[in-house]
Parts: sequence; C-alpha cells; structure tokens
Amino acid sequence: MIARAALIAAAALALQAPAVAADCDGRAALGWRGATLRVENDLFIGRDRDYTSGVALTAISRDLVAGAPPPCLPRPLARSLALLVHVEPALQALALADADADAVAARETSPVVANAVLRISQSMYTPRDRTRTDLVVDDRPYAGLLALSVAWNLRHAEPARARDRLDTYELTLGVIGPASLARQAQDAVHDLIGVDRFLGWDQQLGNEPALQLAVERRWRPRRGDAMQIEGWSTEAIRSAGLRMGNIQTSAAAGIEWRAGWNLPNDFGAYPLGPGAENRPPAPAPQHGAVRRLPGAQVFASAELRAVAWDFSLDGNLLRSSHSVTREPLVAQVAIGWGVHGPLAGRGWRLTAMRVWRSREFSGDRSHHSFGSIALGVEW
Repeated sequence: MIARAALIAAAALALQAPAVAADCDGRAALGWRGATLRVENDLFIGRDRDYTSGVALTAISRDLVAGAPPPCLPRPLARSLALLVHVEPALQALALADADADAVAARETSPVVANAVLRISQSMYTPRDRTRTDLVVDDRPYAGLLALSVAWNLRHAEPARARDRLDTYELTLGVIGPASLARQAQDAVHDLIGVDRFLGWDQQLGNEPALQLAVERRWRPRRGDAMQIEGWSTEAIRSAGLRMGNIQTSAAAGIEWRAGWNLPNDFGAYPLGPGAENRPPAPAPQHGAVRRLPGAQVFASAELRAVAWDFSLDGNLLRSSHSVTREPLVAQVAIGWGVHGPLAGRGWRLTAMRVWRSREFSGDRSHHSFGSIALGVEW
C-alpha cells in the first residue's frame, strides 16, 4: 500500500534526525514577519457536509538571505530543517550552522532566499445526513485532523528563463480521530450559530498519528525585485506538487490566473495547503522600510489531483475502519478576490474565494463546494 510505505519511510527519516543543540552560541533568534488566520467552511455557501470546516493559524518568518549568518532556530524548525536537507540540500547552504565548507561557499553565491512557516490547523469531514447515529456505510466517514506543520519556502530567481520559482517543503505531524477535537469544535460552532448538531460522531475514525511530507513547486513570470508590481497587471502562475503520508498521498498540477492593481510579488492565493500562505520570501533582500501600496486583485485557479490515499475517504491506515471507494482523480476550481494595503505602519491582506471540487468517492451524488477566507497582518 502506497500510503503505508510513505508513512514508514517518513518515520524512518525522522528517526535519523540529528539532535539539535539547545545552545545557539549567541546567535540572534529567528524573527517573525507576519501571521495569517484562514477559515474554510461550507456553511459560507449554505451547505454542511463532506469537507465541512478547516481552520489554520500560520506564522511566517523573516527571510533568510544567502550569505547571512544562520539564526538561532526554534526547535521545531531546526528539527524539520535537519530532516529536509535530505530532500533539498540548498536548505543546508542557507540555514544550518554546522554546514560544511561547500555549503558555506554556496551561501555566498546562491540566488536563493528562504523563509520558514509554522501552522497549526484543524479540519473535519462529515457525511450528508446529520441525523443518523448509526454507521452510514454508503457515505464518507466522520473524520477530524489536528496538525502542526513546519514548512520551508525557497525562492529562486531564474533571469535566463524570465521567471521566479518557489519551492516549498513541508512536514506535518498530527492526530486523526477523537483526539483531533473535531467533534467538540463543530458542536461548539453549531451551538453558537444555532445550527443542529451532527449526531453520528460516535462513528468517527479512530485515533491514529498523522504524518505527511509535501513538496510543491510554483512558477511565475519574473517582475523584478520590488515587493509589489505597480499599476495594472495580469499573470499566470503554474504549480505542481506531491504529498506522501497517511493524511494524503497524491500528485497535483494546477494553474492560477490573476489580474489587479499593485499586485503583490508573490505566488498567488489558494485554499489550505503547504507552505507559503501568500507570503513567500521576498524577490531579493529588502533593505530599510518596505513600501506598501494599497491594491486589489481577482483570480481564478484550476487543479487536477491524482490521489492514492486520503484519510477522510480511505479511513485509518493502522487499524480497520469505515471507508469508501475513493475516486483516483479529483478536479478543483476556485474564483476569488483579494485586497491589501498599509494600516498603522503594518501591512494587511484579506482574501476570499469559493472553491468547487469534483466527486471524491463512488456514490458521491454531486460535487462539493466551500468558501475560504484569509486575513493576514505583516509587520
């Protein structure tokens, strides 16, 4: 089974992680650049089923620039970095204090700028019929996930190809099942807004550790080194990604088109996923105060995903559980808008989108749709 093999491989890699010294030799702590709260829910569009809720709080670090001394990293980031250098050696050249001579030399010449992302998230899934307390064998399981994700974003300038590239590497650890507190969270929100509770949570998936490695790459036209693209502009952003683990094992490809005024020089807007959360590293080292211009955009995206495992459909990996027959190919489209600008010496950003997803399992009677809203601040 692909998902079981991926989980075992990721766990074995984690056991090889070197210990991280508590003493950082007087190095400065890693600074934080901003934070984003994203809420996804199908109640925004008058539904309540399938992927019914997702909430994530994300913190984004300041940029790590090639040639600068590595900072003192919090333990979760240092641990993840020690693991991910096996996947992307450029991370060692940028951030590890104990890099060898070749890595130190690479710091001086690398065109790469990086930043780190910490995210805590909760997601939940339910069948259609909220009133049944028995096992609904022809519908998706009740499922919840509570997770901590650590990601590293590497931005590469590729002038010869007239484009910028963003590589994201993310490790996610969490728990599936009652320990995710999905039932309690949904009950609390439904009670608050006066909506009937789902009554079948006793049938949810059992407790199980969750682990996932995600690798994603995005490309966009190169627009210089400013933080924003002044004036009116349009562009297309392409993406490809791979996820491995018992949360999801899949491969995806997508494209986003956007148009707007004073677009941010980033890699687009998208629902909950690995890494950037609209704040990738800057195009180049930024010196002094950053000029923030008010702006707005509209966007549309499409993605096709080949899925080999999805816990919300395939159930528990390490124990028997309810499951449904997963569709191997899932398409997703989204449309949305965003506004951003300065406020009291800070930057802020508001993004909203509606997402449509094709049928995910045999017997699913229609596509699914949900709304996604993100509010971010930057200092």
